[in-house]
Amino acid sequence: MAEIVLGIGTSHSPLLAIEPGLWAERAKDDYRKQELYLADGRVVSYDRLAEESGGRHADVATPENFEKQALRAQQALDRVARAIAEADLDALVIIGDDQEELFSKAHLPALAVFNGPELVTHPKNELNPNLPSWYKEANKGYKMDTVHRHPAAVGLANGLIEGFIEAGVDVAVAGEVLDPRKAGFGHAYGFVIDRLCGDRRIPILPIMLNTYFPPNVPRPGRCYDIGEVIGRVLTALPGDERVGIVASGGLTHFAVDEDLDRRVIRALETGDADTLRTLPPLGLRSGNSEILNWVMAAGALTGLTVTDSEYIPVHRTPAGTGIGLAFLVWQPA
Repeated sequence: MAEIVLGIGTSHSPLLAIEPGLWAERAKDDYRKQELYLADGRVVSYDRLAEESGGRHADVATPENFEKQALRAQQALDRVARAIAEADLDALVIIGDDQEELFSKAHLPALAVFNGPELVTHPKNELNPNLPSWYKEANKGYKMDTVHRHPAAVGLANGLIEGFIEAGVDVAVAGEVLDPRKAGFGHAYGFVIDRLCGDRRIPILPIMLNTYFPPNVPRPGRCYDIGEVIGRVLTALPGDERVGIVASGGLTHFAVDEDLDRRVIRALETGDADTLRTLPPLGLRSGNSEILNWVMAAGALTGLTVTDSEYIPVHRTPAGTGIGLAFLVWQPA
C-alpha cells in the first residue's frame, strides 16, 4: 500500500521569492488597499486600519527587520526542502488554491483534482510585461515567468478521484492544460516545485481547493473531513509509493492576525481537530482563506507528528499589513 511519510505546511508569499530589499516595494500596494479582510470578519481600508492601529508596527516595518525575517524564512524553507529530499518521495500531493490561473469565474469548482500527465504553468510575466519589478521577480519563483512543465502523479490522482467518489466527495476533474498562455498552473504549485523540490522531478498530485471565491468555498469542518478521506484513500491504494502532502499558502494576510495564526499553529502541532474544524468562516476570507489548505492537510496527516514549526509575523507597514509566514513539517512518530 502507499504510505504517507511526510507532511509540509508552507507559505508561498511573494516575499519568499524576492530579495528583502524589495519587500518595501511590495508594501506600496498595501497603502492603496480599500478592502482588507480582517480575522474578526470586518472589511476595512488601509487608512482605517492605520487609524485603528495607531502605527504600532512601525518599529518592525523596517529594512533592517525585513533582512532578519527574510533570513529566518529562508532557513526554514531550507529545512523543509531538506525534509523533502530526505523523505525520498515517489509523489507529492500539493493542496493549494487556484487564483484564476487555471480556473476562471466561468468554471470555478469548490474542489478539483488534476489527473493529467504534467503540470504546465501560466506565463504571467510574458503576458504582462509592465508588472512591477517585485512582481516579476516573484513570478520567477512561482515558475510563472515563462511556461514550465513538471510531471504529475497520474495513477495516484485517478486512485484519489475514485476514492473520493466512493466516499461521497463530489470532485471536479481537470486533465489537460490546453493553452498555458490562457490558463495554467499558478503560484501555489510553482512555488513548491521551484523552492522545495529543486532539481528533483517528483511527480505532483495537485488538489485545488477554492478558498478565495465565494459562494462555493467549503467550510473548515468540510475541509478537515475531506482531508481525512485523502489520508484514507491514499494509504489504501495498491503499490508502495512514498507520498508527501503539502499545504501551500497562508497564514493570515493581507492584514496579519497573530492571534489567529498562533491558534491555528497550536492546533496543528497538537492535532486539535476541533479547533481546526470550527475556525470562523468570516475570518477566513481573502488571503486568510489559504488557512483552509492547512486544515485539509491536517485531516490527511493525523498519523504523523509535527517535528518542525516556524512562525514569522511580517508587518510590512506601520498599520500591520503583511503576512504570517509559517512553515511546518510532519513526520512519522
